[in-house]
This record gives sequence, C-alpha cells and structure tokens, in this order.
Amino acid sequence: MKPDAPALPATALPIRLESGKPPILPLPPLPDLTTACTWLAERRAAVRTELLRHGHLLIRGLPISRPEEFAEVRDLLVERRAAYKEKATPRSAYGDDVYSSTDLPPAQPIHLHNENSYTLDFPGLLVFGCVEAPRSGGATTVADVREVLAAIPPDLVERFRKVGWLLTRNYHSYVGLPWTTAFATDRPEAVQEYCAQNLIGWEWGADSALRTVQRRSALVRHPATGEEVWFNHAAFWSRWSLEEEVLDVLTMTYGEDGLPFDTAFGDGSALTEEDVRLLNAAYESATRRESWQAGDLMLVDNILSAHGRDAYQGDRKILVAMGEPVTLQECAPTVEPASGPTA
Repeated sequence: MKPDAPALPATALPIRLESGKPPILPLPPLPDLTTACTWLAERRAAVRTELLRHGHLLIRGLPISRPEEFAEVRDLLVERRAAYKEKATPRSAYGDDVYSSTDLPPAQPIHLHNENSYTLDFPGLLVFGCVEAPRSGGATTVADVREVLAAIPPDLVERFRKVGWLLTRNYHSYVGLPWTTAFATDRPEAVQEYCAQNLIGWEWGADSALRTVQRRSALVRHPATGEEVWFNHAAFWSRWSLEEEVLDVLTMTYGEDGLPFDTAFGDGSALTEEDVRLLNAAYESATRRESWQAGDLMLVDNILSAHGRDAYQGDRKILVAMGEPVTLQECAPTVEPASGPTA
C-alpha cells in the first residue's frame, strides 16, 4: 500500500504486477478499434480506480496504428483536454491535440518529472500511445511520487515543504526553446501580460533575451485522494542533474547564471550537488519501466506519477495527449506561488 493511501475498491481487471514494471492490463483479442473502445468503455470506472491505486497503468493490445485512432481512444478515457503551456521541449503536432511525446535526440534520456509542475494549472492525466516501438530502449519510465516522497530524507522534505522550489529559465535560440515558442507569441508585451497573470517574474536583456523566475510548491495533495506527493521539477532541471561535460559547455557559453534551466530552494538558497543526488536516488528507487510494444497505451496520473524516457535506438513514435486539467490551488500547496524567492 502507498503511504497514506485511501481504501480503494477492488476491481475485476486482470492487472499484472511485476517488480520493476508498471502495472499492465492485457486486453483480450479484439478484432478492431470499435470493439476495443466498447471493451474499455464498459471498464472505464475500473480503469480509473486502478490508475488512482497505482498512479500509472499500461494497457496492452489495442489496435492503434495512427494518431487519429489514438485520439479516438483518448476521447473515450479523457473527459476534458488540457493545454500545454510554458513549453519546455520540442514536440510535433499531429492535430486534434495529439503530439509526439518529445522530439529530443534519441541518445538523450529524460529525467523523471511531473508535467507542467511549474504552472498554476496542469494536466491531471497524460495518455501515451505507441505507434512504433524502438529497436531497443526508449521506455517511458514512471515513478509513483508517493513512493518518491517517502524515500527522500525527512529533513530535506521539510525544507522544501516550508519554502517550496524556485525555477529560473533563460530562453536561448540554440539551447532549449526560444521564448517565442515557449509562450507561443512574438510580442514581448504578451509575454509580460502572461507572466503577470501567472505569478512569474521576468527580465529582458540585450537583444530581446528573456529570463523568468517563479516559485512553486514542491509538495501538493492529490485532489481526489488527499495524499501528499512530491510534485516538481527541482531535480530534473537542476544544474547538478546535467552531465558534467554538458554543464561545463553551458556555463562556458552562457555563464553561471545563464543556464536554460536551473532550480533552487524557494527562498533562493542554492541546491547542493548532494541534495540533488538524494532526490534523484529517490526517483530511481521508485522507477518502473516496460519496453513499448505497438498498440500499448500508458495512462499516467500526472499528480501521482512522474514520467521520463530512456535513451533508445531505432525509430520510435510515441504519441501523447493531456487531459483533466487541475489548478494548483485544488492541490493544497504548502507555499503560495510567487514571482520570485520569498522566505
């Protein structure tokens, strides 16, 4: 049982549980997508119960081979779509709010994180679908952040609970996304208006360079279960999570204060390399992975689970859609959001 887990009703779903893997729901042989959707629709409530229990669920055996088929299943499982705001990684759009999971290079693994944990509202549900599985690697890793929280040293948890975490972004043209892409506008005044409305501090530099700062809660509670969870990008975007060679190149190019992403405690105090090592160790202890197969669908409760990506070889086409938007205030943050560090 997860820490502080509420009692959830048993379901009749044939969930397979194996150490080190996400829970897997194998579907019976289904002749076509219409039949598969009917099967899922009849079990939708049970699927959502299992998602609350485990934080993530891999459904195996769907006849999905195109983005429009993925979208049809998404519409069955997701009541409301959620927007992708303050963009941080490149994605391809397939239409109908379906995107590639990421277009970052295959050799680059992606650390575990909760989607849009730095915004004032975020998707409560992520849906991943495999159209083409890579030759090797490339799993969408997941970790129950109730377990992550339990694995972090209590004194470090209490410090984050008291002051939250701080995100600083510098928008460059060649590393990360430029601000025109991140904010979907080429008008500086539109960026400033968005930042003012969303409690983000901003500063313009030479040649329209942009730097933003925002403080957010590092711990929240799931609005449906009331469980406290670890919910942030503090380790993912810390300088101490970068490979040493990459950090050296970035600091040499942009300076110590010019990294595309960096994090700190919410009062502005620096995170140490040891702090971040402990956070990443907690994620690693809770990490689950399963190699993708064509037709797999992964549901991720974005508040109960972090997700990432292993490096891979070969072609890989994983689709993603976001839904069930949730506001930060619905999640009982331990600190109020702010546009800069505060005690």
